[in-house]
Amino acid sequence: MIGSVRSMSCTVVVDGFYGDGGKGKIVSYLVVSEDAAVCARGGVGPNAGHTVVKDGVKYKLRMVPCGFVNERTIQLIGPGVLVNPEIFLKEIDETGTGGRVGLDPQCAIIEPKHIELDRKGHLKEKIGTTGTGTGPCNADRAMRTAKMAREIPELEPYMKDVPQLVNDALDGGENVIIEGTQGTYISLYHGGYPYVTSNDVCAAATCSDVGVGPTRVDEVVLVCKAYVTRVGEGPLEGELSSEEAKRRGWDEYGTVTGRQRRAAPFNHRLAKRAAMINGATQLAITKMDILYPQCKGVSSYDDVPEVAKAFIAEIEEKVGLPVTLVGTGPGVEEIIDRR
Repeated sequence: MIGSVRSMSCTVVVDGFYGDGGKGKIVSYLVVSEDAAVCARGGVGPNAGHTVVKDGVKYKLRMVPCGFVNERTIQLIGPGVLVNPEIFLKEIDETGTGGRVGLDPQCAIIEPKHIELDRKGHLKEKIGTTGTGTGPCNADRAMRTAKMAREIPELEPYMKDVPQLVNDALDGGENVIIEGTQGTYISLYHGGYPYVTSNDVCAAATCSDVGVGPTRVDEVVLVCKAYVTRVGEGPLEGELSSEEAKRRGWDEYGTVTGRQRRAAPFNHRLAKRAAMINGATQLAITKMDILYPQCKGVSSYDDVPEVAKAFIAEIEEKVGLPVTLVGTGPGVEEIIDRR
């Protein structure tokens, strides 16, 4: 089954649960291992945080794509993404990517008024949003009143025609990684409404965000953590108490909000449905080292303990897809590649 996975030029990486699954790690690994020419970020905006550990340094990114770890890779933000200029410029400095990062002129801009609206009333108290302004900004975008990136002087040096650049890379036979954000079950369309983000974040929408048509996609990697976590309000099947989550070592905190993530065991039913919705071709299972500490830093599947192999085999059987990537630690290189 593992040998059936193809090595192709356009790969989309999305989350199979509620976000926080380790997409940043998987994206950074694929960008390095495939020597991708382009890493293009789709998704909603800076309400999603991706963590990458490079050379022992932890980066928490909300705008710049995680592919920055490969110094040969161009980092692009697609027109479907909302941009907070302050965060974008700060992350360029932190990652040293000024000469190889760009965003589309069609990106909508998050303004202070959007952040203010997002931090009070219905959105804050009932939905439990991140307070980053993305929902109100997307509302303005739908009403055709949003400010666009092309109108911000400080962003002018970074203006790029992202759909053209991504498709040019594909035309040239280059590898492209499309980085999704959030998770399938907080999609505006496929999540438990109203406890959702302000746009669709599944694979098809992520491609639209960066201007890539469905016929150009070769692989869709569905990232699922070895257990399920969720930040904010809304349903979580099999939710554990805070005390039990801590006992298991599953007490995580959101990259953007700092809030404790609610936790539950791996959910095969949700993973299978997410695979269907996203058209996934392979699975990446992350944080196996948390579930099975014996997996920490392991790079060969032969060295994985039998109990962990059984866990992986059950996922493959119940979801119906090969688990090709297994995360064994936070570092870019701490991964088992079974492709």
